[in-house]
This record gives sequence, structure tokens and C-alpha cells, in this order.
Amino acid sequence: MTGPDSTTASGIGFVVTASGVSKAFGRRRICTDISFVLRRGDRLAVVGPNGSGKTTFLKILCGLLRPDRGTITYHFHGTTVPRNHWHALVGLVAPDLALYDELTALENIRFLNDVGGWGKTGGQLRSLLGDVGLAGREHDLLSTFSSGMKQRLKYAAVLVKAPPLLLLDEPTANFDDSGAAIFHEVIQRQRAAGICILATNNKQEAELAERHIVMGE
Repeated sequence: MTGPDSTTASGIGFVVTASGVSKAFGRRRICTDISFVLRRGDRLAVVGPNGSGKTTFLKILCGLLRPDRGTITYHFHGTTVPRNHWHALVGLVAPDLALYDELTALENIRFLNDVGGWGKTGGQLRSLLGDVGLAGREHDLLSTFSSGMKQRLKYAAVLVKAPPLLLLDEPTANFDDSGAAIFHEVIQRQRAAGICILATNNKQEAELAERHIVMGE
């Protein structure tokens, strides 16, 4: 298998399986023997206090780190997806995710669209910016944006990709109330499109997921 076509992959037939996943850094245990199966429409919350390993676990899930023991497997229509094709199936929103300050908001997501081959038109890209509350700021440099506006642009970026697996690390970081509403809308969209995994120490955010994993236990 060469991996799913990045222009057509959807949450239909996509499954993420964790089997006996464990990770530690020296004496600090991140997780022990975690197993689950997630399918389209599933939501999983990774919870725990700051420093408990939530972000580390997301990195394991998307292939940026390897577990000490156990496996993460992506299946697409019953076929195992090679690790080097996982990036086509994952969208990530995280506080430390960097976009390009020297580009405008529209140029940022146009670049991501073109590099990823997602096939969105200019009109669709501008519409997505409007969806996250950035209408009228399309041609402003990202360097002029507040932290909350940059967070909105990160959500626009994952909407461009429309991935079957959406990973949200501290999903409402830097958001005001209207920004938090965008987060809620995005995860509602994701229920129809695929799987959503969010890492949070916010109880209300965690309650949006049906299943939970507690880090550091």
C-alpha cells in the first residue's frame, strides 16, 4: 500500500488503534499499557495536570515520537497505513505550532493548501477564514495578529485539510468566548468527518469526549 490519497482521505473507514502503549522519560512515567480503538465519530480526551504528558501522548499518536512499548496503528478501509503516510491523515492544533509571521493569513493557508494538495479554491480559503472570525483580516501579516487570532488561524488551517484524525492540544488556549465557540463548532464538524482527540486539563472541554485517558497515573 502506498497510503491513502491525501486529496480524498476521509473519516469513513478510518480506524486508530493503540495497543499496550507505554512511555517514560527516565523515572517519569507518561503512560502505561494504554489500549483503545477509535472510529469515525469518536472523541477521546487526554486529561491530567500540566506536565503530566498530554502533549507527549499526542506526539506518539501522530508519529512524532515512538512509544517505549506497544503500538499505534492507522487502518484505512481495513489496510494498515504506513507510518510515513500518517501525516496525510492528521490535523494538529497546538499552542507551540508555528505558522509564518512574514505571510498574511490568506497566504499562510494558501501555502498549506498548495503544499498538501488539498484542492481548496481561493474563495473556499477566504470562506474558511470567515468561519474562524478572520473576515477582513485576510491580507494582514500574521506578525500583526494577537495570540488569539493566531489560534483562530490554526483552526482555519486544519479546516483546509479536513483530516480524518484531529488532535487538539489545549484547544481553547488564548481564546476569548467567541474563539471558544469556534472550537465547539470544529469538534462538531469532526464528529461527522472523523476522530477527535483533545488534550486538556479543562473539565468542561474533557466532558465533550465520551472516553478519557488520564496521564501520569
